[in-house]
Amino acid sequence: MIVFAGAMIWLFRYLGTLGQWRAPKNNLSNKAKLILNSKVSFYRALPVEEKKFFEFKVSEFLENVKISGINISVNEADGLLVAASAIIPIFRFPDWQYLNVKEVLLYPDSFNEDFQTDDGRDASGIPDNIGMVGDGPLNDKMILSKPDLHWGFANEWDGTNVGIHEFVHLIDKSDGSVDGVPKLFLEKKYIIPWVGLIHKNMEEIFKGRSDINPYGSKDKTEFFAVVSEYFFENPEKFKAKHPELYEMLENMFRTKR
Repeated sequence: MIVFAGAMIWLFRYLGTLGQWRAPKNNLSNKAKLILNSKVSFYRALPVEEKKFFEFKVSEFLENVKISGINISVNEADGLLVAASAIIPIFRFPDWQYLNVKEVLLYPDSFNEDFQTDDGRDASGIPDNIGMVGDGPLNDKMILSKPDLHWGFANEWDGTNVGIHEFVHLIDKSDGSVDGVPKLFLEKKYIIPWVGLIHKNMEEIFKGRSDINPYGSKDKTEFFAVVSEYFFENPEKFKAKHPELYEMLENMFRTKR
């Protein structure tokens, strides 16, 4: 009850801040729509009226969140892919606004813990980051590798998309704790079953008996982000391989028709 009550407090606070985002000044241009249609399969598959709403949410996001390049230029396609990454997981939540991010920083490549780009690995041989949600001084910022952002949309069947991954972390963070249990998206009755599914599937990953990205076995937070990528990138395969997880995420993201 304490956990649920805490989530409700956060929900009321969140709902009370809706409307802080500025409305978009302009609709997306025809060029922007063509870019979305060519690069974002989620958008391409939507009916006409839902495409219009997706376009509005993309415009709203870009009106309120700054997209900056670190030692690189940022073009229209970059901004649209960042915005699409944000909108895909919250598309069935029409009033959702990412009030916990103000700027997305695009890097020219992967980056280390000092936010420097190098050869892709640190001194211990561990691969660098391709995305992260900031904390401390970077609390309202997200960092993404620009080439990996584009790769995620260009390779839409591999179950990975760093943009979606990082925005799912922001969704997770919106209830006040980053724990892999998005209480603003998850009905109370599903919390215990969801945590059970996390542990069950993490064990399968550990044993090498799952096609879910092994990074999902790091902790509950990364598991939630990793399976969300898979769910949106390749829903048919995900449903066939992981029907219980699929049904849970379908309820969570309200994608069931």
